[in-house]
Amino acid sequence: MKKPIGIFDSGIGGLTVVKQLMHLLPNEQLIYFGDTARIPYGTKSKRLIERYAVEDAKFLLQYDIKALVVACNTASSLAMDVLLNSLDVPVIGVVIPGAEAAVKLTCNNKIGVIGTIATINSKSYTLQIQKRLSEAQVFGQACPLLVPLVEEGWLDDEVTILTLKKYLPEMIKEQVDTLILGCTHYPLLEKTIQKIMGDHVRLIDSGKETAKAVKQVLIENNLINRSDKPGPDKFFVSDIPMKFEEIGSRFLGKTLDNVERVDFERFLVKLEPGRMNNLRSNIEV
Repeated sequence: MKKPIGIFDSGIGGLTVVKQLMHLLPNEQLIYFGDTARIPYGTKSKRLIERYAVEDAKFLLQYDIKALVVACNTASSLAMDVLLNSLDVPVIGVVIPGAEAAVKLTCNNKIGVIGTIATINSKSYTLQIQKRLSEAQVFGQACPLLVPLVEEGWLDDEVTILTLKKYLPEMIKEQVDTLILGCTHYPLLEKTIQKIMGDHVRLIDSGKETAKAVKQVLIENNLINRSDKPGPDKFFVSDIPMKFEEIGSRFLGKTLDNVERVDFERFLVKLEPGRMNNLRSNIEV
């Protein structure tokens, strides 16, 4: 099927998921929406995150997408239920693929998770891990300072190393053998985190695992595109902050020069109830 795949995130971080999708599914057209005007999601309430996720989904449904990827750990942690119950297309988040990978890799059943405040407080990873491995011990650590450090490009800077050494001692003390990078910014810090944690600790990039899950869902639902790519990938944002293209290119691993800013507020005002057939009317925004 040549319909595109829709991906949304609260900002730029979801481009690490897009990068993995491009690698694993080169024939698929991707449409990305970064809600940069309302970033960060990680400090918002569950109700507000649910509303934002629904609105982001409505924007992408305009493009007749065949699947929705929630490339945001915070939205995947707090808004998946409302999306899964209300969309007529497959919805894939980043939490379950990351949790499943950690369960498969752990040897001592001690798993660490680092992420935003909202992701860690939701205990979404703990729930999904223990659902699959009841004896697992899960240790969560919110790392709010890592996102701005990554966006600044300070991937192995002394400040970043010192910050990680403040955040990771419990993981080291508890001897976790598997650590989930529970924020789409964190894969860019993988080498630095690995040095601090040690080579014996397996790091889980939820973006990579999510791309694998998306491919499997497309195959199972006979949605995968087996012919040429139908069109170029598209990137939309609700605001373009300074250095967005520079930062986005770093996340994507290649030049990002075709970003379009949309007037998201105008889109929401014009959106008529029931206009999106794929979105049932039982969602309250």
